[in-house]
Amino acid sequence: MQDAAVRRAQVAVGAAYAAQGFGYATVVTALPGLKARTGIEDDTIALVLLMGALLAAGGSVTAERVARRWSSRTGVVVGLLAQALGLASVAAATSVPPLVASFVVFALGLGMVDASTNMQGVALQHRVGRSILSTLFACLTVAAILAALTQSGLARFGTTTGAVAALLVAVVVAATVALVVRPSLLPSTTGPGAPQHQAVPSDAHTGGAHHTDGILPGARTGVAPPDAPDTPAEPARTPLPRAGIWLFGALVAVAFVVDSAVSSWSTVYLHDDLRASGAVAPLGYAAYQGAVLLARLAGDPLVRRYGRVRVAAPTGAVAAVGLFVVALVPSPGAAVVGFALAGIGAGTLVPLAFSAAGELAPARLDDVVARINLFNYAGALLGAVVIGLLSEVTGLGPAFLVPALLLVPAMAIVPRLAVRVPAPTSATP
Repeated sequence: MQDAAVRRAQVAVGAAYAAQGFGYATVVTALPGLKARTGIEDDTIALVLLMGALLAAGGSVTAERVARRWSSRTGVVVGLLAQALGLASVAAATSVPPLVASFVVFALGLGMVDASTNMQGVALQHRVGRSILSTLFACLTVAAILAALTQSGLARFGTTTGAVAALLVAVVVAATVALVVRPSLLPSTTGPGAPQHQAVPSDAHTGGAHHTDGILPGARTGVAPPDAPDTPAEPARTPLPRAGIWLFGALVAVAFVVDSAVSSWSTVYLHDDLRASGAVAPLGYAAYQGAVLLARLAGDPLVRRYGRVRVAAPTGAVAAVGLFVVALVPSPGAAVVGFALAGIGAGTLVPLAFSAAGELAPARLDDVVARINLFNYAGALLGAVVIGLLSEVTGLGPAFLVPALLLVPAMAIVPRLAVRVPAPTSATP
């Protein structure tokens, strides 16, 4: 019974990640159609995207409060329904003011789902007792790719019609997932009803030693022995592991600087600076997303065998090398390869950082994950805005040195990923 319930929870949480990826990718790929429909200008779009990042951060903070009062399951469902409403309103908008108002609703839902799904994913990993978070993030990546393909397929009916149709598909996806997965999501991830954890080494693997160096203060707090009574600590009395939040948050932020820089500027760099053709220019982003997906699909098996540190260190270094290639070798072929190498690191560092952060204080898992989630938006803004501003001075190529150089000190955080993973518990969702 427990195994069946856990499997249903894995499918439900994976579907929530997928709905998140599908909705966001649909919005950003629908922008040409929305421009034609509403007359919104590029500078206004930039301001709306900036506002969206700030609102999503607000949604993440709201998710923390919702989880504390009810549960992260509620945050997932409410956030997805808010996204569905926002997407439907975006599809109906024919002028800029209602478009902006609709995007406000969507962005708040986006932040709520972003934080709540990560709470669910980390808690589910604790219950399963093995690394599964990279696979859950892979669901998001696959869905984003499917959304882009859906947009491309519907574009045959016209740019505007195709965009509206794709948005309506995303509405159905978000609303359906919200209503269908609710019974299978974890009802509680911290506080009363949350599982009690027995720690086992996260970096244990066959024939190898346990890696417990670099464990942050508080990494083993909130861990109850197997025969402890079911009396979870009151979250309000458990101090937040602020040092761990800042360290792992910084790692997440750097990974999102990489992601935002490549997502926002790779195609522009290839087309405008390197004079790549219209057919070649998108290949940098395609190579990046393909590498992210492969890294996430391979991530969990590699972590189970080698541990988080031995996965994060080489993949982060590969990402840095890739970005140095992009910055220093002005060739379309080299840029495409460099962007793919960057995807290997970006694909692994985010789930590994969330996995480790979720073990700092199990009694306050939702609070920790929600606060780590805020670093997503800081990194995304830095990656998009700083690269764009710097490119006015140096050109886009050298501007990619920023994420490359940020990855170097970020590697000093990697040994801290060797905290301890909870063993499977007898609790059922």
